[in-house]
Amino acid sequence: MLLASGITIQIGSQALLNMMVACNAFPNTGISLPFFSYGGTALIITLGEIGILLNVSRQARTKKKR
Repeated sequence: MLLASGITIQIGSQALLNMMVACNAFPNTGISLPFFSYGGTALIITLGEIGILLNVSRQARTKKKR
């Protein structure tokens, strides 16, 4: 649960900061939107984090059914 919440907060904070910069409510920090970055490494890491989230949710569902 802690791992899933940490990944969710990290991706959500990236998206929130990017939206604030786009609305000129926050100075530009250089943080790009998740899944739409200039580098391939950030995309691979973000997709890996989403895979971990999916695995955590799948394991949580199977434990509830038992």
